[in-house]
Amino acid sequence: MAETVDVVLQGGCLCGHVRYEVRPDSLEGYYCHCRMCQLAFGNTRAAFLNVPRAAVRWVTPPQQYASSKFALRGFCANCGTPLSFEYLGSKRIDLSVGSLDEPQRVHPVSHFAVETRIAEWHAEDGLPGERLDEHQKLVDRWKQAYGDDVECLRIEGTDRP
Repeated sequence: MAETVDVVLQGGCLCGHVRYEVRPDSLEGYYCHCRMCQLAFGNTRAAFLNVPRAAVRWVTPPQQYASSKFALRGFCANCGTPLSFEYLGSKRIDLSVGSLDEPQRVHPVSHFAVETRIAEWHAEDGLPGERLDEHQKLVDRWKQAYGDDVECLRIEGTDRP
């Protein structure tokens, strides 16, 4: 169970153009290994802190990119720093742990989309993992956006089925 916290964290991009404050309800983060996050971050995984949308105050808001029919990714248009991920209509948003001024205050508790984890770059850490296709709410979003016969899990190169 996530610990309750009463802190304010700050963060932003590499060049300083985009800044935010957040009052997280937990300091427990997670690693996402889905192919879309790998491409968006230019890395083998993305580290996120999931927070209530209402807990985030953008001092300078990021640009947004529709990475699928049902999700947006926030980034700095000047320097390219990936800052956020959110499902359309969700009351929660993921903030990139690396964009926090004090990323060490957040600790990882799990891995997501382990079926696309790049084995050669994974160091076993004992954290639990979940497959994307075991997350029924996400599978349902994919099917609603792209049709019942879509393989939401065929995210090999892009978000396109």
